[in-house]
Amino acid sequence: MRSVQYNTDSTRYGRCVEVSKRVRWDIDRDVIRGRRFDFTRKFLPDGLSLADELEFLTPEEQRLLSQIQGRTYANIFGLVERYIGAKILEVSRGHWLGDQTALEALVRFTDEELKHQELFRRIERLAGEHMPPGYRSVADPNEVAAVVLGKSTWAVLGLTCDIELFTQAHYRSSIQPEENISELYKDVFLFHWKEESQHAILDELEWVRENARLEPAERDRAVTDLIELVGAVDGILQAQAAADADYFVAIAGRFTAEQVEQIRSLVLKAYRWQYIVSGVLEPRFQKILFGMIDTAQAARIQQALAPLVYAVPRTRPALPMAA
Repeated sequence: MRSVQYNTDSTRYGRCVEVSKRVRWDIDRDVIRGRRFDFTRKFLPDGLSLADELEFLTPEEQRLLSQIQGRTYANIFGLVERYIGAKILEVSRGHWLGDQTALEALVRFTDEELKHQELFRRIERLAGEHMPPGYRSVADPNEVAAVVLGKSTWAVLGLTCDIELFTQAHYRSSIQPEENISELYKDVFLFHWKEESQHAILDELEWVRENARLEPAERDRAVTDLIELVGAVDGILQAQAAADADYFVAIAGRFTAEQVEQIRSLVLKAYRWQYIVSGVLEPRFQKILFGMIDTAQAARIQQALAPLVYAVPRTRPALPMAA
């Protein structure tokens, strides 16, 4: 790697520190507040769960499917935040003897990610208190983190930026405007969103900073790493979708073989939408990514994503990726 002098934008890091201090929240005092989930309501709105696309489901079954997906939605955030906290702690090293405002921003970022992991562990316990036995998470957070952290920093920061940006999009476009979801579940993602807003900015700053250090050949290898990470995420989603569909069918217990296959396909489509496609279609993510890579690298990414871009809600047509 060549030696590059990269001046940090201390002002943007400073704003993240300021907002982090202002929105700081506590799991018990501000989020849970002694409450339990309202299982008479959905968890994930239809714009994320896509449960309304299965017209043979009753309203009660659509609600159950949204609750199962909502449980997984929280668990997968806890899963990815295991590696995110570790990576941000690692990249903070670049500021140890430099911009102390940037260092503070990243240390606060790491601290908040640790808190979020604890929040999602609490949410899993609360969900498990009411839901029937048989639910399972297919991926181990430490094993996933080890695989992700084995890739280049550029690729890991790219995946992280994607995740933080779709977190924002999901809350603003689907969770916030929905009235018929559990109040506690909605509050979990309100408070999560408040801190993730700063994280998305810091991800972008660090990704661009890392990009400035790379030679063209290093960046090309990093693009390969990013493609492989997306493939690994999709592998987890395939396994979790199958487990969640089987869990749902076992509880409901009334479907034909054809309907079971439709349920399996729908849950996988929903998870691909939630965790891959909704992020890569975000204009801000595309602007950052395609501003750093060349035409051939962009074509490689588009080719890798081509089998997945079908996974959008039926009310929203698939959008082409920028070149």
